Amino acid sequence: MALFGTDGVRGVANIDLTAELAVDLAVAAAHVLGEIGLFAGHRPKAIVGQDSRASGDFLESAIISGLTSAGVDVYRVGVLPTPAVAYLVKESNADLGVMISASHNPMPDNGIKFFAKGGDKLADSLEAQIEARLGEPWSRPTGLDVGRIFTDEGASTRYVNYLLATISTDLAGLKVVVDCANGASSSVAPLAYKNAGALVTAISASPTGWNINENCGSTHLENLIAEVKKIGADLGVAHDGDADRCLLVASNGDVIDGDYILNILARSYFDDGKLKKNTVVGTVMSNLGFIKSMESAGINVEKTAVGDRYVLEKMLEKDYVLGGEQSGHIIMRQFSNSGDGLLTALQIMQVMAKTKQSLLDLSSSMSKYPQVLINVKDVAKEKLASSAKIKQAVIDAEKDLAGVGRVLLRASGTESLVRVMVEANDLQLANKVADSLAQLVRLELK
Repeated sequence: MALFGTDGVRGVANIDLTAELAVDLAVAAAHVLGEIGLFAGHRPKAIVGQDSRASGDFLESAIISGLTSAGVDVYRVGVLPTPAVAYLVKESNADLGVMISASHNPMPDNGIKFFAKGGDKLADSLEAQIEARLGEPWSRPTGLDVGRIFTDEGASTRYVNYLLATISTDLAGLKVVVDCANGASSSVAPLAYKNAGALVTAISASPTGWNINENCGSTHLENLIAEVKKIGADLGVAHDGDADRCLLVASNGDVIDGDYILNILARSYFDDGKLKKNTVVGTVMSNLGFIKSMESAGINVEKTAVGDRYVLEKMLEKDYVLGGEQSGHIIMRQFSNSGDGLLTALQIMQVMAKTKQSLLDLSSSMSKYPQVLINVKDVAKEKLASSAKIKQAVIDAEKDLAGVGRVLLRASGTESLVRVMVEANDLQLANKVADSLAQLVRLELK
């Protein structure tokens, strides 16, 4: 089984993802990136950040040990969002970046993801090379050639200033509740929104090392919805553990997911003449309601595999400027090649302020099709592609839903499960088809 998933290496910290593995990954990454010429003619430099998990401390030490032993100077930026690390790699002209996070996963998990020069995620081919070279014998530098460790005290300030520079509209009077998931955004998100002019209430913004994503953040919206309605806020913003995405909550408590967010931004870009080739990039999980909304606005949609890296690849390939996922990963290439939940929230707030429309009004241009998603756990997900019975069941289901819905089955790239997604113009029908397929997956992939 491949070590790298759709978003780096993840697993239970100190079981799957050990200090020893972290050292080896760091060394292998330094060798692979060095040999393709990224370090040519200068002393290499790396940015290393982490989310708020307690296990991030020993993993950070291990990664820094690996990088410095391979001759790379390391700049520690501490607890910051994943997109902050991507930004800092580009801003400081570093040769690579490392983010220690398992995003929305439970606290016991952790992960390691690498960024190349410029702040882009590594291509699949480079990750495969890193994995292939784990633990290989190597010639170790000594003396002056050993890397050094520095602490970048101003990293968070520079990141917040960069975010504020992306908007030109004062957000004064906009009442916002932000749920930081007790994660990487706990300090910078409330500060960024406040400095943009908004009136900010922060919840789940007190990380202990053990409470990240615990009944809070983008995977648990109940507290945010309650607080938005309680104080009469204009919107709520929910980040995940590493804040590379966000979900929103309207003033009445309605959840505004990534499809709605992308719909709002695409229409705004289109109206301002900034949507290149009149095209936005979504994924195979994008809701049919989003597709139809874009069609009605005269906007084309290109779909990719699930994963913001694949959205970005399509955007770079065809020079598109806007793309994203239902999960809330939104990429605006005008500002960044990385999904950034704080940037996304600020851009939506700016549209609200400029148009003087509520989030509910802005989202009303799209009618979401009922969508049922069942996560079938503890199955042999690697056998999904070879199951003839499941393939035939999907074909039959799609015939039944022709014109009124669709089916998608896929193995998760970050967890041990298979996702069964069914959309239909009728919720009862979607539930029936999804339950049937999920039951078959359980039986066939034991």
